[in-house]
Amino acid sequence: MSEHSFATRAIHAGQEPDPRTGAIIPPIYQASTHVQDGIGGFREGYEYNRAGNPTRSSLETQLAALEGGASALSFASGLAAEDALLRGILKPGDHVVLGNDVYGGTYRLLTRVLAPWGIETTTVELGDLDEVRAAIRPETKIVWLETPSNPLLKIVDIAVVAEVAHAAGAVVVVDNTFASPALQQPLALGADLVVHSTTKYLGGHSDVLGGAVVFGDDTHFDAIKFQQFAVGAVSAPLDAWLTTRGIKTLAVRVRQHSENAQAIAEWAESRPEFERVFYPGLASHPGHDIAARQMSGFGGMLSLALAAGPDAAKAFAESTEIFQLAESLGGVESLIGYPPDMTHASVRGTALAVPENVVRLSVGIEDVRDLIADLEQGLARIGS
Repeated sequence: MSEHSFATRAIHAGQEPDPRTGAIIPPIYQASTHVQDGIGGFREGYEYNRAGNPTRSSLETQLAALEGGASALSFASGLAAEDALLRGILKPGDHVVLGNDVYGGTYRLLTRVLAPWGIETTTVELGDLDEVRAAIRPETKIVWLETPSNPLLKIVDIAVVAEVAHAAGAVVVVDNTFASPALQQPLALGADLVVHSTTKYLGGHSDVLGGAVVFGDDTHFDAIKFQQFAVGAVSAPLDAWLTTRGIKTLAVRVRQHSENAQAIAEWAESRPEFERVFYPGLASHPGHDIAARQMSGFGGMLSLALAAGPDAAKAFAESTEIFQLAESLGGVESLIGYPPDMTHASVRGTALAVPENVVRLSVGIEDVRDLIADLEQGLARIGS
């Protein structure tokens, strides 16, 4: 469906009506195994749910269409997708370069799970090309980008970093979870692979756990598919179906997320209680120009640094009413979190530690006037 626009692909790719009944929504194939027409006679290639499932296949077609990729694989979680990707490409002695503001789970996977296996990791400021070049060495196999990053919303010029990485023979992976394919297309900018926590904006309703790898071409498909099959961290049929259902409204949801987040960022920038607002839609953001060039919108995520310090940040995170105190992001409801003790607790005491006066907002699609009023009352409560 490459000739169609993004919103059309999100609704129709991989979603042909059921040919027997005409059902507009394809059924959930809630089956663990498939009958064979003789030994090895697989019907449409399906034998066992770990190897493949029609509902999961439909989602994978949809995911590839969203990112403009050649193919995709759907996993049980975002970290399962990352794990299969890393073990599919790397071997002991290999080296990974990644940003110094990266999701804590990714850093934990690399430094505590894969490091004992012989994988080395260097974190850098990805906006400094000299620093990127200096970090790359002959053993570097992957340069890993998050843009916007989690939780400080740093912006990385994907095309420029990809050129540097490719010149050194490294594979470029972009975690596109924060932006979603509705706002950013990393493969078109030079990335080789895209990863997602589909739990977030793709699912969009805080009711499903999942992950994905999308391939620019099929160079690494077989190796990563083997890891998925051999280890088995696949998305279940109902989870795949729920993700597909969420994706169909992705374009309209992300538009509202972005509009609300922009309004809140502008409001917060005017408030003395915040010493800094991290949101690429603000002209004051150091990555604003790059984000405006490589994204079609600025997304629904922002972080706020409380001028009064860590205690105020914690109290503020516990003082809102519409913004619910919870991990995760990308759902239709607004969430607030305290990264140092929640999503990024695993990087405490490292160079990636999040400033302790920072709270992170996942801005939902509620009425923005109610959201701002909720933040105002939260400030009033901690100020009283």
